[in-house]
Amino acid sequence: MTGVVEPDGVEAAFVDDIEGDVAFGLEEVNAVLAGLVTVHAQRRRRDAEILAARLGVTGEPPQTLAAIGARFDLARDRVRQLHTRTVGQILRETHLGGAERAVFAERYPLDARDSALVGRLLAETYATDADLAANELAFLKLRLAGHTAEDAKRVAGYVMQRIMGWQKKTNRRLAALHDEPAATAALDVLWPRVDWPEPGRQPAPLPSASARVVDADDDQRGRFYLDKVGRDVGFDSALRARLLLTLNAGEQVRTFQEEPMAISYRFGEQTHLHHPGVAAELVDGRVVLIDVQPLGHVGFEINRVKAAAAREHAHANAWGVLIWTGSRTGVAELRDRTVDAELEQQLTELVAAGPVRQAVLRELHHEAGLELLDLAALTLRHGWRWDRMTFTISAAA
Repeated sequence: MTGVVEPDGVEAAFVDDIEGDVAFGLEEVNAVLAGLVTVHAQRRRRDAEILAARLGVTGEPPQTLAAIGARFDLARDRVRQLHTRTVGQILRETHLGGAERAVFAERYPLDARDSALVGRLLAETYATDADLAANELAFLKLRLAGHTAEDAKRVAGYVMQRIMGWQKKTNRRLAALHDEPAATAALDVLWPRVDWPEPGRQPAPLPSASARVVDADDDQRGRFYLDKVGRDVGFDSALRARLLLTLNAGEQVRTFQEEPMAISYRFGEQTHLHHPGVAAELVDGRVVLIDVQPLGHVGFEINRVKAAAAREHAHANAWGVLIWTGSRTGVAELRDRTVDAELEQQLTELVAAGPVRQAVLRELHHEAGLELLDLAALTLRHGWRWDRMTFTISAAA
């Protein structure tokens, strides 16, 4: 992807296609983190839920402290205290097995230079849409890999410095950026992926304000002025900022509204609210609701439920709907991805016999070459259920 900004060094991770950073090893890291949260929930359920929401271990993006506080009726500083306490308890009480420790040690080696660790952690942050919790995630990953608290704190600080520096640069320099040919070319790739409703109905008008009210002005969020809408626009991550900048420069887009609505959906036994990323009105009068789901996350069951709810809501408004993956590879292209036929057959038979757990998937990765995007493709193609918290694949209910 070009035409947004071309920085040097690790900052290139903020604008590159994320496909190259979607890795099986990273998902194993997230699975171990999710397992630790699940174990802690047996003792302190609320604290574990706060940690899960902050770190995004369910497969959804991390939430701001303000949003978590609103959910649990807690002050933002109290949420921070509980999060810090829970992380400390997990680090004191956790004794990872050899295989689990190796998952972290291989990705964040003790003998790696700070610059290498920062580069990897930044790339992971961008590829998973996790900027809001970059500091917490970086610190926890490094500590579980065996780094000292001092070293982990230093490297996590460097990660945040890079992100904050990029946000300030965005505020100063990118607001005036107008690379219409590049943005238009990028959008030309996206529009064929839009799921449009049945023709013949007038699309509902764009809302005039964001439906996100609890933490819309949270100081953890980045902000920049975009001239197409004539105001400051907030964003939670570089991935989302890239989408907004592309819409702002693309000649096919007349205007847009970020987080235009709150959509209710059920997952498990709970009802949740989801704020899709942006609704864009095109110059021909059509409207498309664009939801942000990183490429490596579109197969997770919770994100498929959210996508279905967004589609229903968009079509009820006579709007199209599109999932922005941060990649030239969209959901349809991922579903059609070529996977070794023998590997696909083997995994299909395993899923038919019962839930396939992380240990089996790890074996298929190391011995048969199963990659994370292969797993996502097969999940979409066969309609399997991918539970991120337990890293299991099972047949649809």
